Amino acid sequence: MAQLYFYYSTMNAGKSTSLLQSAYNYVERGMYSAIFTAAIDDRTATGVVSSRIGLSQPADIFNSDTDLFQQISKIKENRALHCVLVDESQFLSKNQVQQLTDVVDKLNVPVMCYGIRTDFQGELFEGSKYLLSWADKLVELKTICHCGKKANMVVRYGEDGHVVSSGDQVEIGGNDKYMSLCRKHFKQAFETGQLTSTA
Repeated sequence: MAQLYFYYSTMNAGKSTSLLQSAYNYVERGMYSAIFTAAIDDRTATGVVSSRIGLSQPADIFNSDTDLFQQISKIKENRALHCVLVDESQFLSKNQVQQLTDVVDKLNVPVMCYGIRTDFQGELFEGSKYLLSWADKLVELKTICHCGKKANMVVRYGEDGHVVSSGDQVEIGGNDKYMSLCRKHFKQAFETGQLTSTA
C-alpha cells in the first residue's frame, strides 16, 4: 500500500543525501523513481538535487503553478513508476501537497518528501505545514547545534554576521546565510542578535 512520507529537519541534516540514497536504492533494484525539486532553489543548478557531500542527480522542477498530480500521471502513463521523491518540499503549496496525496491514493505510488520544517523565525513553511498534517509517516532527520544538542531551529544571518529577525520567508542560501541551532541558542541568537553564545 502506497504512503506519503515526510522527512523533515533543519538545514544540513542530510535530507538531499537521504533522497539520493533512496533514488539509488530503486535504481539498484531495477525500479524507476521520479525526482522533483523546487525551481526556486538554484544554488547549484536548476533541476538538480545536490548534497553537501558531493552527490547529485537531475530532477524535474516544480514551481507554484505545477500540477504535480497531472505531471506524475503522465510519467506513469509512459513507464512503470515505483516512487516519487520530492526535494525542498517546504516550498510546496497546500494544493500541491493535496495533489501528492492523490498520487498516493489514486495512483498507488509512494511519495517521499524531504524538507525543512520551519523558517528562520520559527514559523512553518506552507508545504511543511500540510505535509505534517496529511503525511502517513513522519520521519525527523537530525543534526546538532554547536553546543551538541539536537538542532531543531534555523537562524538566518547577514553579511555582517548578525542575526536577521525579519524579512521574506524565502531567501535561498546555505551555510553562507543559515545556521541550525537548538531552541535555547535560537532564542539567544534572536535576543542578542549574535550567532554564537555560551552554552
